[in-house]
Amino acid sequence: MFQNINAYVLKCVNLTAGELECFNSILEHKVIPKKTMLLQAGNVCNFEAYVIKGCIREYYIDSHGAEVTLQFAVEDWWVSDITSFQDQKISNMYIETLEDCELLMLSRQSKEQLLTEVPKLERMFRLMIQRHLSVIQNRLFKTITHTGMEKYLEFIKRYPTIPQRVPQHYIASYLGMSPEFLSKLRTKHLKNN
Repeated sequence: MFQNINAYVLKCVNLTAGELECFNSILEHKVIPKKTMLLQAGNVCNFEAYVIKGCIREYYIDSHGAEVTLQFAVEDWWVSDITSFQDQKISNMYIETLEDCELLMLSRQSKEQLLTEVPKLERMFRLMIQRHLSVIQNRLFKTITHTGMEKYLEFIKRYPTIPQRVPQHYIASYLGMSPEFLSKLRTKHLKNN
């Protein structure tokens, strides 16, 4: 159960066997069914979760009532509303399981305990935040500068398993286009390959 998360941690920071054992003992293992809301807008996010198995979608509802997908989290990814979790502020986002999921979770209290007992993990969490910010900045840049086809090709390169795992309209909302336009891009891409 801890093999993948331990490999993730050890890429960021060197821990002793005792520190790794402490880390593992603080994580809460949960099995969550498909279509479960882990977070609803209007609530405070009380978790950071590492995905052992499954697929999760993070989204918000825009002023026209449309769902806008911000992120997909699959195996070996973390998911949370960072601002809500860190600052204990009301979230504007929804986090929903799209598949049956197996997660390792930290509450705000357990994370604080963990960082007190294993201070080296501050580095891992800092690197996670930096990686997350880098992904967001890169996505923003590509949203502004790339064509629809370029965005779609980048998406399937970066997330090769997601098109088989989630409905096409979620991918379209992530890419900022209509499902019909995405369907045309997919057809064109298949014809060219």
